Amino acid sequence: MSQENKGNGRKHKLIEYANGPSLEEINGTIEVPKNLSFWKALFAYSGPGALVAVGYMDPGNWSTSITGGQNFQYMLMSVILISSLIAMLLQYMAAKLGIVSQMDLAQAIRARTSKSLGIVLWLLTELAIMATDIAEVIGAAIALYLLFHIPLVIAVFITVLDVLVLLLLTKIGFRKIEAIVVCLIVVILLVFVYQVALSNPDWGGVIKGLVPTAATFSTSKSVAGMTPLSGSLGIIGATVMPHNLYLHSAISQTRKIDHNDEEDVARTVKFSAWDSNIQLTFAFVVNSLLLIMGVAVFKTGAVKDPSFFGLFQALSDTSTLSNGVLIGVAKSGILSVLFAVALLASGQNSTITGTLTGQVIMEGFVHMRMPLWLRRLVTRLISVIPVLICVLITGSKSAIDEHVALNNLMNNSQVFLAFALPFSMLPLLMMTDSKVEMGERFKNSMWVKLLGWVSVIGLTILNLIGLPDAVLGFFGDNPSAADGTISKIIAYILIAAILALLAWTTYDLYRGNKRYAAKLATHADRQSISNEGE
Repeated sequence: MSQENKGNGRKHKLIEYANGPSLEEINGTIEVPKNLSFWKALFAYSGPGALVAVGYMDPGNWSTSITGGQNFQYMLMSVILISSLIAMLLQYMAAKLGIVSQMDLAQAIRARTSKSLGIVLWLLTELAIMATDIAEVIGAAIALYLLFHIPLVIAVFITVLDVLVLLLLTKIGFRKIEAIVVCLIVVILLVFVYQVALSNPDWGGVIKGLVPTAATFSTSKSVAGMTPLSGSLGIIGATVMPHNLYLHSAISQTRKIDHNDEEDVARTVKFSAWDSNIQLTFAFVVNSLLLIMGVAVFKTGAVKDPSFFGLFQALSDTSTLSNGVLIGVAKSGILSVLFAVALLASGQNSTITGTLTGQVIMEGFVHMRMPLWLRRLVTRLISVIPVLICVLITGSKSAIDEHVALNNLMNNSQVFLAFALPFSMLPLLMMTDSKVEMGERFKNSMWVKLLGWVSVIGLTILNLIGLPDAVLGFFGDNPSAADGTISKIIAYILIAAILALLAWTTYDLYRGNKRYAAKLATHADRQSISNEGE
């Protein structure tokens, strides 16, 4: 991952043209011996799935899952399960695209579409990454404040310094980065396992909640301003994120593959799927534990402040906790400290993956490359600005106003994820459905194609349905009727723009695929004529 070309001694410029392999510094750098046993091969291929899984358990997921548990008990467990299964399907296709085509998703889209559409999709995806980064800034800054009592303004600036962590990581090799990410995931998992185990939840209710019912997506029942449908949309929106598809299609290529050997390609696809599904199962467990915390750790309705501040406080407030064992442990402060440690670990994990994804989409869509540390610094500085403004504006107000403002900023930033998600899912599905792109053996099977289209169409519709409420969130906690009307107009304009851009993307991809198929056919004809001449 060095930014210096050691082969010719030439140092790279800060920003330069790039049109080579995805994440060229680490592409195909990890050797995997053949003839390994199943478990040894699985270990050799494991790692990329962990980097993807952290996006499914980042700070943006926490308040939606815990609040969903507080309001509707175990009802929304089925939504977490469905989201996780869809994530497994999409990430499998993303990894397969990278391994088989030797292009990441951004490169594949750009190769089949016009330059102007590529720039539009790049900017859209950059906004989605920055929206995710805002959640990481807020999560990390609050964790530093809670653990070390660092003032929030200073804590926000400290989050910029994680670029130094990234500089260190670029020197140690990608395999070690994978190991560090796995360790941080284990920390997060153990924290929540410990807290939920102490709470002795109703496991029968948990299992029952895994089965979706009509009530799961109902709009008739409202608790604290949330309906089951809005709670479901919040969980889905925080779980399936567009940048993970770009990331996985790139880092799935870190293993060295002989692309002239179809069996070697098939083996890589197989074990990449195992790796991804195992790691995403851990993400499902973490998100489930967060929802179970909302039900079993706290008394029903006890958490009035769903922000990270409120959850930290609630874990040390014996009046909000549900049983004697938890109350005894909470008095020591260990529950709240562990929560803040998990929050910090989650933020650091996302630092690594967010930076790599930014590099992937910049190189793929607009063929530009910059050093990872500079990429991280620019993105983080831009993401820090709205957080800093929010902290400074609310600094003279009460603590609860500051907490609510930061929580609203984090939730409102997620609207860009809903906007950008269809433009990664639809091209991914079209590419992996295509025999031209994937070949007869690796194109999606009929059941994968069917489930893929149901998932893509379903998620797109749900995101569009949730867009009016997401836009309304920008008008504060008590919007007027006029605000509601304006938010609907804005939302409908955005929906029209999304549908128009989707139509453009679909048309460009279809036309590009036809051109590529014709090119291959012409090449095959010339090859046949050449062979006959010999």
